[in-house]
Amino acid sequence: MSAATAHPLPPSYAQAYAAFDLIGADAVLSRKPEQGLNACIECCDRYAGSGRVALLWESQNGQSESYTFDQLKTLSAQFANLLVAAGVKPGDRVAGLLPRVPALLIAILGTWRAGAVYQPLFTAFGAKAIEHRVGSSQARLIVTDTANRSKLADIANLPSIVTVSESADAVAGDINFWSELKRCPTQFDPVIRKADDPFMMMFTSGTTGPAKPLFVPLKAIASFVGYMRDAVDLKPEDSFWNIADPGWAYGLYYAVTGPLAMGHATVFYDGPFTVASLLHVIDKYKISNLAGSPTAYRLVIAAGAEAVQGLKGRLRVVSSAGEPLNPEVIRWFAKNLEVPINDHYGQTETGMVLCNHHGLSHPVHIGAAGFSSPGYRVVVINEQGVELAPGQAGALAVDRTRSPLFWFTGYEGMATASLGPTYYLTGDTAELNPDGSISFVGRADDVITSSGYRIGPFDVESALLEHPAVVEAAVIGKPDPERTEIIKAFVVLKANVQPSAQLSEELRLHVRTRLSAHAYPREIEFIETLPKTPSGKVQRFILRNQEVAK
Repeated sequence: MSAATAHPLPPSYAQAYAAFDLIGADAVLSRKPEQGLNACIECCDRYAGSGRVALLWESQNGQSESYTFDQLKTLSAQFANLLVAAGVKPGDRVAGLLPRVPALLIAILGTWRAGAVYQPLFTAFGAKAIEHRVGSSQARLIVTDTANRSKLADIANLPSIVTVSESADAVAGDINFWSELKRCPTQFDPVIRKADDPFMMMFTSGTTGPAKPLFVPLKAIASFVGYMRDAVDLKPEDSFWNIADPGWAYGLYYAVTGPLAMGHATVFYDGPFTVASLLHVIDKYKISNLAGSPTAYRLVIAAGAEAVQGLKGRLRVVSSAGEPLNPEVIRWFAKNLEVPINDHYGQTETGMVLCNHHGLSHPVHIGAAGFSSPGYRVVVINEQGVELAPGQAGALAVDRTRSPLFWFTGYEGMATASLGPTYYLTGDTAELNPDGSISFVGRADDVITSSGYRIGPFDVESALLEHPAVVEAAVIGKPDPERTEIIKAFVVLKANVQPSAQLSEELRLHVRTRLSAHAYPREIEFIETLPKTPSGKVQRFILRNQEVAK
């Protein structure tokens, strides 16, 4: 029997959703929220003594290590003592500019143990992005390594810096991570804080303006566990790998907090994503439950079925988040890897709230983002705030009044127009389906209006991706005096395919046939790469602005 068919039908989504109870949801925590919480207790200490492995680390150069919850309890206590000695107090921010190495997890857990707030810094950030985040958070300390230390050189008003270095020669004035850790006591009682107090400070990027800061409260851990259980279907016997970087929300929420809070090991691969690295890690650690982004999965498809045939039947479930999952990816994984790949939707501000749940039984329609996760009510509303019936495109929103797990309270130090008394507006456009599921249409500012039609770029991109010559595609509305906008597609071709006028016409006809007479790209431009955020999301607004500027 293959991994994909090893488990019986999961429990009913409808029953789980109807039976949701906040007290029951909070029961996954080791303490009642009203008694106060500490994230290091939830994600480490309560599993100490079990002998369980918490971290499996694989370096791109072949080095590997494993750490138990017991080991991380000791190391996090030492780091918490280091923080206190450096003047860090409960509620202070500690920033981490580290790749996926063991020191990263030690720093995160130690920060939480001390009652401080962890702030991730993605290692691909430049000095300007780092300066904005560190300045906005007023971080009291930054943990980095020798490879990333130079990015801090030109930043004004730097706090204390702890540098992870294998040698004793850290930058003058820095605290050497490993050397100092060895000197610190191995005991540190976790600082209990209120359930509404923050344990993470995140920054979320929009299409305009600098990244906006927000706090994640300790009570959100219960919702992270709910996602891991219901949508990811993380089981004790699974070997789990979320390939997302903890420098971003999906990685920090669901490659660190979620699995560890369930007492489950997580995998860190310290290296860039490649199909070869994917195959290696899955094979070595017998991964059965995989999570990642459509960008990574499209690279798998581009490599071809033969390149990954060794994975066929090995994976039990695959989860996708970060951007909509194209139908062609779903079909390809089912055919060539014999595994269901489910689309999940969420934001930094909300966590995952709309999912095709692996762990709950409900209809899964290709192209739909899924159903509201238990504890949330996700709806589609019009400009007047009225909920729309199926088949009408509108604003995707979370009903705050009927979403007990909703924890976002607004951006720190600034007005939050998206957060109304009843609804939180995601900024995305969606459509309710007759069965209660919701289909993603696009970002509100990405929706194309052409000859009176409203066209979501996602459908056009998905159709393009079904063509065997295409690796990636991004679709925008280009201003047009006759039609308001015309659809323009930017297409990345497979390595062995040459662009041509004939191919452009072939792609246009393919989409026209696949979708409709109006929803096809009248212009196609072949490019080598699409502009993306560091976390892999396609930035259509950059392409759109380029067209407006011409």
